[in-house]
Amino acid sequence: MSAPDRAPRGEPTTGVLIAYAAPALPAAMLGLPLLVFLPAYYAQATTLTLSAIGLVLLVARLWDVAVDPAIGFLSDRTRTPIGRRRPWLLAALPVTIGASWALFDPPASAGAGYLLFWMLAVYLGWSMLQIPHQAWGAELATEYHARNRVTAWRESLTVAGVAVASALPVLLPGEPGRPVEEAALRAILWSCAVLLPVAGVVLLLRVPEPKTAIPSAWPGWRAGLSALRANLPFRRLIASYLVNGVANALPATLFLLYAGDVLDAQGQEGAFLLIYFLCGLASVPFWLAYARRTSKHRAWCVAMLASCLAFLPAPLLGAGDGIWFAAICVATGFCLGADLSLPASMQADAIDAETAETGAARAGLYFALWSVATKLALALAPALAFPALEFAGYARGAGTGDGLFALAVLYAWVPVAFKLAAVAVIWNFPLDARAQGALRARIEARTMSA
Repeated sequence: MSAPDRAPRGEPTTGVLIAYAAPALPAAMLGLPLLVFLPAYYAQATTLTLSAIGLVLLVARLWDVAVDPAIGFLSDRTRTPIGRRRPWLLAALPVTIGASWALFDPPASAGAGYLLFWMLAVYLGWSMLQIPHQAWGAELATEYHARNRVTAWRESLTVAGVAVASALPVLLPGEPGRPVEEAALRAILWSCAVLLPVAGVVLLLRVPEPKTAIPSAWPGWRAGLSALRANLPFRRLIASYLVNGVANALPATLFLLYAGDVLDAQGQEGAFLLIYFLCGLASVPFWLAYARRTSKHRAWCVAMLASCLAFLPAPLLGAGDGIWFAAICVATGFCLGADLSLPASMQADAIDAETAETGAARAGLYFALWSVATKLALALAPALAFPALEFAGYARGAGTGDGLFALAVLYAWVPVAFKLAAVAVIWNFPLDARAQGALRARIEARTMSA
């Protein structure tokens, strides 16, 4: 890599980091409609029932989870004159944008087949974009703390994209007689159709793609699985990440119910979310500095423990306590900065543990499994929460009773238990700056001798 693209100690410059992270903002804007708007939009814009829409979304999500490891594996093995990550991102741009337009512009006669086809296409394009992009970030910096900056830029722009997309339904109300999200969807799609290709081209032209793999060292399937199982840092990290993911997904799943029925704060949900995300973005520099003084895993643990303390009072709040809940949003949002910047950086270090042993740099496959863990956490949260609420007798708008307290406990105290479990798993994570530096020295020695 040429000198202008690298700061001292092999650290990417701020310009390179911005160029690398830029696609995360429009991609995140596009991700919000897929998670939030799609079911209600199709229920209003087509003749499909909610049951049919839910079944299609389940099938599409199962496809998505199956496809991710294949894309990660293939992107690691890709060999072209322009690199191994660039071709995937180039192919992902037209697939993602074109399929998204078709998905969110259905004819009135669209049936389950139409929805399923375009959902599969969108998820394919999304995985082709996200997994190579994350793997590229893991390879962009090799120094322990430099990797924090890579993930911090990418995840901060991701949150910024979610915040912009969340604000559009409020700023662009729908027309009478039309689906309520239509105006916001149009704005999101147009923004992504312009911003995603521009950001993608800047990334492809401005960001170098380091050569990290030793071609002769690639393991077969059996040896590759054995290497994954033998990678203790990865196993501990992904276990902690999954458990913490469930802890984060539970409040996200129940937020609207909690705000409406426990706090009686209808109409204030957007303000709470904005406070939370803005505090998360503002706190990233603090957690980067704290991780530099301690270690990534200890800084992440401190953030998770602080989030637990901040969440403890939430089940004790009630109607009219919005100001106290806003304070909780400030505190937990501040802790979000560590979740944004540190775990994915630790994942890059865990990949080094295998590369030092085998010589193969399989960041694509590792981040594909990371993606599967993320999606599994999002799927587990409603699967745990909604049956538990039903068992407790919760009914929307009930106002009082055991069901309402169960909602508050599931919203706050159950996630605290999950976070404490995640801390227990990751507290003695074996890779700090010294251990990761030793791994990089072994990798460089292996590369020089190849």
